[in-house]
Amino acid sequence: MSKKWQAHGAIFMANAIFGLGVPVTKLLLTDWVTPMGYMASRSLGACLVFWLIAAFMPKERVERRDLVTILLGGLMGFVISQTLTAWALDYTSPVYFSLIATLTPVAVMLCAALFIGEKVTPLKSLGVLLGIGGAVLMVLMSQSLGSGSNDLLGILLALLSVLTWAVYLIITRKVAEKYTPVTQMKYVFLISAIVTVPLALPELSANALYTAQWGWDGALEMAFIVLCATALGYFLIPFAMRHLQATTVSVYTNLQPMVASFVAILIGQDVLTWDKPVAAALVLLSAYIVTVVTAKDEKG
Repeated sequence: MSKKWQAHGAIFMANAIFGLGVPVTKLLLTDWVTPMGYMASRSLGACLVFWLIAAFMPKERVERRDLVTILLGGLMGFVISQTLTAWALDYTSPVYFSLIATLTPVAVMLCAALFIGEKVTPLKSLGVLLGIGGAVLMVLMSQSLGSGSNDLLGILLALLSVLTWAVYLIITRKVAEKYTPVTQMKYVFLISAIVTVPLALPELSANALYTAQWGWDGALEMAFIVLCATALGYFLIPFAMRHLQATTVSVYTNLQPMVASFVAILIGQDVLTWDKPVAAALVLLSAYIVTVVTAKDEKG
């Protein structure tokens, strides 16, 4: 099998795992852990995995300035962004959250325009407007059709999560090209664990997973999040990026809401209402215009 087909398989698997991670996270937050307990578990688990792997790899020297960028990126792209994700899923459904997450390419484009002066074309502006339209539809209809405990708050937190993740991608863009994913991630999750574990310790008794009431289903769900949705995903995506164009990789992101929505509805975490397919069409078209169509125009 050629490297290109292996890359397609890798990026497909990564996004399928990320999509499945959304309803699994919802299960954990509902039955086993608090949002901060979830974050601490994920941070500490991934930290141990990446430092263990790094111990068997050639040491890579990181310049002090780049290390600061990586650590700040870890705070922005994992601690803040993923804490907002956990809070969002605590309030809204996996379907609404996964649809908002699909706006990531739009958020990256807007942040690139604001921070590094990338040009915004009329076609990109159309893509942004379509994405905003999908988000507004979700906000409006969540008040009457939403199934979460507070869908409006959850959607707003999801939007903030996407924006902070976009900022992380922008500020670490150059550093990401200089160092291996293992080197970057061992520091990202180290700073994440240092921040989140002390914050989670006072509420440890509120996390059923870490009390006498723990269960194998909760332990397996957390193992999936740490080993698959975190560690494995960060291995598969860099491999795919070496052999596929960025626009091709971004198209596979659209697999995430399809997997998350299908599983969430299948296990009863959400119900299918008319606004969700319409919002999905708007945000997916928005992401497609911003990533694929505009990239073709810029090349042509």
